Parts: sequence; C-alpha cells; structure tokens
Amino acid sequence: MAKKIIRIYWILFIGGVLSVSGIFIAASFELLGPLPDYKQLENPKTNLATQIISSDGKVLGKYYFNDNRTPVLFEELPNNIVKPLIATEDERFFNHSGIDWKGTARAILYLGNNGGASTISQQLARQLFVGVRSKNIIEALTQKIKEWILSIQLEKYYTKEEIIAMYLNIYDFGYNADGIQSAAKIYFNSELKELELHETATLVGMLKNSSLYNPLRRPELVLNRRNIVFNQMYRNQFLSERELDSLKQIPLNITYTSQSHIDGIATYFRAYLQKFMRNWISKNKKENGESYNLYKDGLRIYTTIDSRMQQIAEESTTNHMKNLQKEFFLQNNPRKNPTAPFMDITKKQADTLVVKSMRRSERWRKMRNRSLSRKEIYDSFYKETPMNVFSWEGDIDTIMRPYDSILYYKSFLNAGMMSMDPRTGHVKSWVGGINYKHFKFDHVFQSKRQVGSTFKPFLYASAIEQLKVSPCDKYLDALFCIEEMKHQNIEEWCPKNSGNTYTGMRTLKNALANSVNTISAQLIDKIGPEPVIKLIKKMGITSKIPNVPSIALGTSEISVYEMAGAYSTFVNKGVYIEPIVITRIQDRKGKILFDSAPKTVDVLSEEAAYVTVKLLEGVTENGSGVRLRHDVANNYVFDSIVTGYPYKFTNPIAGKTGTTQNYSDGWFVGMVPNLVTSVWVGGEDRSIHFDEIAFGQGATMALPIWATYMKSLYENPEIGISQDDFPVYNKLSINVECEEEKVIDTVNPIEKVNLKKLGL
Repeated sequence: MAKKIIRIYWILFIGGVLSVSGIFIAASFELLGPLPDYKQLENPKTNLATQIISSDGKVLGKYYFNDNRTPVLFEELPNNIVKPLIATEDERFFNHSGIDWKGTARAILYLGNNGGASTISQQLARQLFVGVRSKNIIEALTQKIKEWILSIQLEKYYTKEEIIAMYLNIYDFGYNADGIQSAAKIYFNSELKELELHETATLVGMLKNSSLYNPLRRPELVLNRRNIVFNQMYRNQFLSERELDSLKQIPLNITYTSQSHIDGIATYFRAYLQKFMRNWISKNKKENGESYNLYKDGLRIYTTIDSRMQQIAEESTTNHMKNLQKEFFLQNNPRKNPTAPFMDITKKQADTLVVKSMRRSERWRKMRNRSLSRKEIYDSFYKETPMNVFSWEGDIDTIMRPYDSILYYKSFLNAGMMSMDPRTGHVKSWVGGINYKHFKFDHVFQSKRQVGSTFKPFLYASAIEQLKVSPCDKYLDALFCIEEMKHQNIEEWCPKNSGNTYTGMRTLKNALANSVNTISAQLIDKIGPEPVIKLIKKMGITSKIPNVPSIALGTSEISVYEMAGAYSTFVNKGVYIEPIVITRIQDRKGKILFDSAPKTVDVLSEEAAYVTVKLLEGVTENGSGVRLRHDVANNYVFDSIVTGYPYKFTNPIAGKTGTTQNYSDGWFVGMVPNLVTSVWVGGEDRSIHFDEIAFGQGATMALPIWATYMKSLYENPEIGISQDDFPVYNKLSINVECEEEKVIDTVNPIEKVNLKKLGL
C-alpha cells in the first residue's frame, strides 16, 4: 500500500513537472499567443514626454499627449525609494531570476490570501507586454505564464538595477503622473531626489493599484497603505521600531500640482518653443529617416531660461499689472465712459472692434466648422452662457453673454517682457502676458506695437556712427518742420514735444534723456531715414519699417523680442547676437541632436556703441527714467500709493522709456552690463488706454516691472546680475563728459524755426 502511494506521488510530481514544462515550452513556441522578440525586449516601446529644462537644471514643463513620462536612471533614484519598493513588492528581488518560487508556492498554498507572488520583473513584464489581467481564468493563467517567461528573459537582458528603474518609469500613478518622476512632481510638487521617505513610501504603496489607492479620493486608504509599506520596511530591517512609530505619525501631506500645458512657469515661452521645435523637427530626421515625435520620443530640450529669473519676472509682472489694472478700472468704466474700455471712439467704432474679435474667436471657428449660418453664430454671442473668466483675485464661474465677455477681456491691460544676456544672446526670462490660460496671445514674439521713444537710441546711434556727433553737442529745442513729403500727402512734418513745451538749447544727452521730439526731427533730417533702417535691420529687427522721417518718434511697430535683441547690441560693443533660447537637444539616450552656435553681426563701431550707452545712462540719471534713482514718492502719487515704489538704484543703468500717441503703449528697455530687459504694457486695441500722461507714460506703465524685477534679482546674488560699470572704451574720439546743462530762454511753442537758416 505504501509503495502504491509513493508511486502515485511520483507520478503526480513528474506529471506536474512535465505539465508545467510543457506549458512553458508551448508558451515559448508562442502556442499560447505571441511573445515579444529579442529586439522588443532590448528596446521596449514606451512613450516618453519631451522635457524642457532650464539653464539651472529645473524642468520648466513637458510636451506629451497621453503619457507624461520622464525616464530616470537607477543612479538617479533616491535610496529612500528603492528600499521601500523591495520591502513591499519583492523581498527576494536580488536573489531570484525573475520568478520567486517560494512566494509562488506560498500563494498557491494559501490561495493568494497571504500576498501575491508577482515579482518586480513579472510586474514589469505585465506593464510592458502582457497588459491588464483578464477576468477569464484560462486567459488569466495564460497571461501569468507569459509573465513568468518574459520576466526570466528580462532578467537576462537587464541588470536588477535597470529593471527597478524601468518598472518605476513605466508605472501609471494616475492624473498624468506617468512614471515616478512625474508622480513626485504632481503629488508632492517636488523633484524626485528631494522626496522624503514618507513621500516615497506613499508612491510605493500606490504601486499595488493606483486607481484604488488614489490619494485625492481615498486619502485614509492611502495613508493606511503607506503605513503597511513602513511595516514591511521594519520587517525587512530597513527601519528601527522607533523610526517606524515616528514615520507613522506623519500626515499624508499631498500637494497636488497639475502638470497640464497651461500650468507652471514660462507658459508663453513653452508655447513659443513648441512652434520652434515643430519647425526643427520638420527639417531634421532620425537616422532611419523617420520624423521625431515631440510628444512621444522623450527628447530633452536644454533652454537658456533661468527658472529663478523666470519666476521673478512673472511675479514682478503680476504684482505691477494687478495694481495698474485697479487704477485703470477706476478711470475707465461705463459710468465715466460709455464706450469703455475704449477711449476716444464712437459706439459704432467700438462695436466694430468687438465684431472683429468675435470673428477671430474660438467660438466662431468651432461654430463655422459645424456649418452653422452666420446669423446663428452672431445670435450665439448674445445668449447668456456659463463660463469661467479671469480676474486678478482668481478665476470666476459666472453666466455671461459671449459679447460681454469680449468687452470684459478687452478691459484688461496686458504686458510682455523678455530678458537676455547681451554677451551670449541667451534669453533668461520670457513673460508673454498676464495669464496664459485666458490670454494666449504672446506679447514677446507675436505682438508688434508702436515703440515710441524707445526707437530714438537707434536714430542717435546712426548719427554718432555717421556724423560723429557728441552727446555734448547742442541743438535748439524749437518747433522744427521737414518739408517735401508729398508722397505721403503731407506738405510738412512738424512734430511737437510732449506738453507742447520748448526750452531752447539742449545737449543731445539731455534731449534723449527727456525724449525731445524736435531734436530727433533735426537728426533724422540730417541723416535721413534709410541709414537708420539699415542699422536696425542689422540689429535683428525684421518688422517692416517705412522709409519716412516719422520713424524717428517710434511710429513703427516692433516686438519685445526684437527690441531686447537690438538694444543688446549697444552693450555688446556694437555686435548683434541673435537671441538664443535652446543650447542643445538630446534624444532619450542622451545623444546630442542639436547644439546651438551664436549668430553674430558687426553693426556699430565699438566707439559708437559705447557713446550710445553713455547717452542711455543719462536717461536714468536726469531724464524720463530718473525715478529709478531717487526718492520720488512725493512727485509720483501713483508710485507711492498704488504700487509702493520708489526704487533707489545706485548702480549704473542705461535705458529708455517710450510712450506712444494717446498713451496706448508704454515701454521701458533697461540695461546693465550682463542683462538687457525689454518691457511693454498696453491694451489689446490702441483705443484702450489711460487718459493722462501720469498713468499712461512708459515710466509708469512699464518701468516698474523692470525695476521690481531687477530689485529681486539683486536680492539673489547667486544669480549673478551685474551692478558694475559698463565696459569702458579707451580710444574715444568723441566727447562724452558734458558740462552742466544751461537752458536758454524758452522758445515760442508755435514758432516754426528753420534751423538750417540759423546754421544749427
């Protein structure tokens, strides 16, 4: 009887071994379904998000469709995530070859009630190749066998460390948190390497089932699961009992941060970069001839943007614009102005502007695509609709007619700002507007507005280069006319000064500092518009500039991007460097696909560039930018009461304010030796503006953004923004040290002076 029992045992044992072997062999020959080949095992296909990386090593954002996945190497994983992972998911990970037979036997013995038997390798195989476990028991067993086979093969192709990294990279933690790197950012708003143990343990706990263990929906369940991870670490001697008790007392502390394309910093820059990359991809192919996919190929785009400077730039813009908007609402509202937010136009003209905006709107485009009639589309703009609208106090859910929403959004002043290092061309910050979610039009690169007196330095530089004029040369400040403009149907052009005031003799330094239009008219009359246009074209300004004398006053429309690049030429000793936003592009394996090289153009002599900088220093010393220097609170009520200035800078600063007709545009371009920053502020339409110069001038609209930005930069010395003198040119042939100004008797403001006849 005993022999018979032993014989049956061996028959069952051998039969079981043969059956299991047969199943493995059948699966290996793909009789149970296809298996990936060795190429797929060596290079499993996973969609990786493209990362946008700042010059100081921070991830500014990502481009992705469905998979917000950023791979990390095992060496980049903090030790406080590897230990809880091993302790919780696979205690014998480093002692098996893909299948934990002891764990499998235990699972069979207890029918899975004492823990699962899936190793990390098996879980990786399921994630990469097998898919979600079927509810059909036969299919589920087949999937399990495939996982066993694939886990053994994965262990042949990869090291244990690589398997851990791949597993954490591939796992979907929910809410676009694809992979451990994204999960760290989304759930804890932190870089992976900065996570603490209680945070990594939370993420490890979610590996069991991220849908079930959802920290936003089921925080108590997730907290309990995290504490189980701690128990497992204690069981595996990774924690002492004291540490275990202490860690369990820490609350969950989830700080959920969305990583959508409209969140985070540098949103306008990222939108610009997306277009840049699409153009680059269209011209560059992979070695196999395929096109790169910006959203799946895991590219790394290394940018020149400094995340610290970008954050400060956005905060400076927000703080000023928020205060400026309060004053604009007070001055320009329907009670005071029936056509608000528009000024100086009729109701019919205002309606025309709104209708134009209707036709450019997303609502109009979508309804046209649905083949709705023009009347149906128009009517829809006059029906109340639930919507979420912008306010400086936070988004508002409201009910509003789309027509009214257009007027509402037009009532907001907007801004554009860009900083770059004039020595390298590297763009350090880029603020395209006040809120990307609600105002997607980029006022750095896309928008072009009249630049006002910020154009005058180009005129003065041309005169210095061509005529060797000195900042100390004196010109008569009196009404001056240029004749022979019949091609414009104008008999003569007689530009007036701001306030229609004229003071007599002025030096060029004083004239530029105070934006004296009459003297600019004299200079453009002497050299003509064409040399100025040729100069600025070499300085990277591609906007159309008409060949007319009035360009001397800044009637041309130019972008913030172009102005920053052009002004950098002055600081960079007369050499223009095209702004650079990308230093290099790498593929997912680290291969360099693109390496930037500066594009330079010799524009001005070093002497002319230096003399122009000296002129622009005068603007902040005794001109329209003087509020940067002194305690001017008593003179500028807006600064002291509304925004809390003045600034009291003592270091060398060169710059120029600009204000256009009717105060539609306010500009300031400020320069120190290693940073040039261009700022514009204005309304969507030129008829949206302040009604008085105290608020509408560039010194009030735009200069405060520059000033608060620079103040904050100087409070962060590790950023390295210069407070030194501008480099000196030692071979000067032009006098730049002017005597103290002595203004002669005021000239009659309505008297036309023919300076040629006076010999001036």
